[in-house]
Amino acid sequence: MTWTSTIARNRAIDRLRARGPMAYADQVEDLAIPDGAESAESLLVAAGERGRLQNCLAELDERTQRVIRTAYFEGVTYEALARRMDTPLGTVKSWIRRGLAKLKGCLEQ
Repeated sequence: MTWTSTIARNRAIDRLRARGPMAYADQVEDLAIPDGAESAESLLVAAGERGRLQNCLAELDERTQRVIRTAYFEGVTYEALARRMDTPLGTVKSWIRRGLAKLKGCLEQ
């Protein structure tokens, strides 16, 4: 049985090789399977937006930058941030609200 299978396989390979390189062209197109990764274009757009955000964050004062980065990039709650900075909760919320308003204005330009 193994010998018969080997003979059949080799004959099939010989027939494909006899057709030449064009025999494989259609098969390659049919095997195009999307890998689910982001396209190069979307990665470039994201990098551009990230750069704009970094530039706008740089325009904020150091304290506001630190509070926004900690709250949004590290996921720290406002309450924990207020305790960490030994500042009233309302003050931290105001810093973040004003900072986000400035960021929005900068990003809309």
